[in-house]
Amino acid sequence: MTVRLAVTGAGGRMGKMLIEAIAAAPGVELTAAIERAGSSLIGADAGELAGIGKNGVAVVSDLHEVVEDFDVLIDFTVPAATVENARICADAHKKIVIGTTGFNEDQKAYLLEAKDATAMCMSANYSSGVNLCFKLLESAAKILGDDYDVEVYEAHHRHKIDAPSGTALRMGEVLACALGRDLGKVAVYGREGQTGARERDTIGFATVRGGDVVGDHTVMFMADGERVEISHKASSRMSFARGAVRAAAWIKSKEVGLFDMQDVLSLR
Repeated sequence: MTVRLAVTGAGGRMGKMLIEAIAAAPGVELTAAIERAGSSLIGADAGELAGIGKNGVAVVSDLHEVVEDFDVLIDFTVPAATVENARICADAHKKIVIGTTGFNEDQKAYLLEAKDATAMCMSANYSSGVNLCFKLLESAAKILGDDYDVEVYEAHHRHKIDAPSGTALRMGEVLACALGRDLGKVAVYGREGQTGARERDTIGFATVRGGDVVGDHTVMFMADGERVEISHKASSRMSFARGAVRAAAWIKSKEVGLFDMQDVLSLR
């Protein structure tokens, strides 16, 4: 049975990529597209926006208007909009795939509550390759242990509004859990001046912004005499879009609960 999908932020870079990915994927169909109120794109054909030709789906400004037209909403927008969209989906018992990052604590708390009303997939990164890296990082941290210093490097395009990236933070969480540390206590976000010698338990984050970098992430395990690096470099957002569409097709069969891409890929 075909899974009906909606995309919010349809006129953005990721929205267009999602529409293209849906058109290329079997078993799914785009049946709704949403943009912010006041956008000049309201009423436009979503397929034409994505450069794949007309698909007969007109862009609307209100999710309520099309809430009965889809099974799963894919949302890669901004935290405030995503939380409101999650509320609408929960009330209507519609499933939602969330690719937005940068939530504050109150927003995270609401999303954790919403999982009791509908099924949600929320992942810092929907690339299959990145999620494989999460699994590799867990194994590496457990094997190498406290004998290695751990640092996380990430680079993204100049337009990214949150730092470190959600993917980098998730990598830090995976590392901290595997090493038995509290990330909130050991994370260091950038260094400047006379910082003193590095403390053994530290997990450092370095952030770079510029150009059109889609997403580079590297975790370094460093000891005297050797260094182990686990890296992922994205050259196109299509890898994220394909993963999100895969997650949307997967979550259609779930009733309630909070899932992530590790669940989708059976990596747990």
